[in-house]
Amino acid sequence: MAGFDWPVLMRAGMRGLGLTPEVFWSLTPAELRLMLGEGGGVVPMGRARLSELMAAFPDEDERASG
Repeated sequence: MAGFDWPVLMRAGMRGLGLTPEVFWSLTPAELRLMLGEGGGVVPMGRARLSELMAAFPDEDERASG
């Protein structure tokens, strides 16, 4: 497993979020990820769900030709 990319994380936390070094270093990795918008979002749609939606809402052209 690769380690953390500290320069990127430090830039994101201190420049992007405006955190002071003291606040940055007091955060856990999970807290930093949450503040950066990671880990709290919706799971991307999978192929099965896309297929369900396509069946429920077919394109107009497909209805006319089929």
